Parts: sequence; C-alpha cells; structure tokens
Amino acid sequence: MKKPTALLTSSLIAFALAGCVTPSQSQNASRNQGYEQSRTTEGYRTYDQGTVADEAEKFFGGASAGLADVLNRVFTDKGRPQGYIAGEEVAAAAGVGLRYGNGYLYRPGQSPVRVFWTGPSFGLDAGGNASKVFTLVYDLGDTDRLFQRFPGVDGSAYYVGGVGVNYQRDGQTVLAPIRTGVGLRGGVNIGYLNYTRKYTVVPF
Repeated sequence: MKKPTALLTSSLIAFALAGCVTPSQSQNASRNQGYEQSRTTEGYRTYDQGTVADEAEKFFGGASAGLADVLNRVFTDKGRPQGYIAGEEVAAAAGVGLRYGNGYLYRPGQSPVRVFWTGPSFGLDAGGNASKVFTLVYDLGDTDRLFQRFPGVDGSAYYVGGVGVNYQRDGQTVLAPIRTGVGLRGGVNIGYLNYTRKYTVVPF
C-alpha cells in the first residue's frame, strides 16, 4: 500500500507545482466587460448571473446542462458573488486522501490574484482524479480574508446532471466550489480547504 500512496502523493505535488496557465489578455478583456454590469453591495462590486454563467461555460468548455441549474441554485441561495476562482485541482484517496488546487481569483475591476488550496478528504473510495473548479465567492470583503481555512457546510451538496456544488463557510464568507464529471468524487467529503497565496505541500 505504501508505493501506490507515495505515487498518488507525488502526482498531486507535481500538479500543484505545475500551476495554472496565466490568464491571457483576451480572457481579462472578456471579464472586464462584465465589470460594467456589476453593482456595489456594502462597498464591494458584484457579478451578475449572466456574466458568471458565460464565464463558467467558457471555463468548463461546454459543460452539461446541469451547470445552468447549479448556477441558478447558487444565485437563488446566495445572490450575486463578489468574485470567483477559476482553477484546477487533483485529488487522490485511499480511505483518507489529499486535494491540491491552484487558480486565480477574479473580482470586478481588479487584477487577478493567484490562489492555492489544499485539504484532506475522507471517504471509502480509492483512486485519483483531476478536474476544473469554478468557485463563487460571497461576502469576502477584503481579498486577504480569502487566505484561511474554509470548512464544508453539512448538507449543502447539490448535484444536477454531472455538475455539483457544496458550500464552504468561515464567518460570513461563503465559497461555492462547482465541479463537473469525475471532479465530483469525494467533493462532499472534504473536511475543509486551506486557501493560501503560495504553494505549500502541507495539506492541513
């Protein structure tokens, strides 16, 4: 059992070190168009549902119809987000597993901010997978507040047509990570995710 576990761990580390592709100028220009349609809530601008839906569809590359339903559910529950994180992650488990991810935080009118996340996962399954993750960010306030641990919220998982979301909360700040396909494996079993500015191999 030690060799497979070591292999999975090495794969996770290699992915995290590789990182995400830096956002292109065309991508940033596209997101800037949505800024004009955002509004202020408690001093922080937000994204409207149409802008978020367009960005999510482009990010997932034409995901299943379930994406629209999941976005509707999140907007009904939480309203307009102050930002979103577009990134990639890998996860592996043998009873107890690890999850490593990295991406960029986008906020209206601001430059993208690099974000890394790690966390343990718990479940009865074994194996590994890589997936894209599109996380809506609510009631964040200052961007620095993102860089901490966010525990999962019990009973918050919601799935439609191969797309799933579950909420993570710390204080008033709520994150809603959306995953598709195999990326759903173990998604609701995460105890927490730790978001950081720099890559770290420590998942706790």
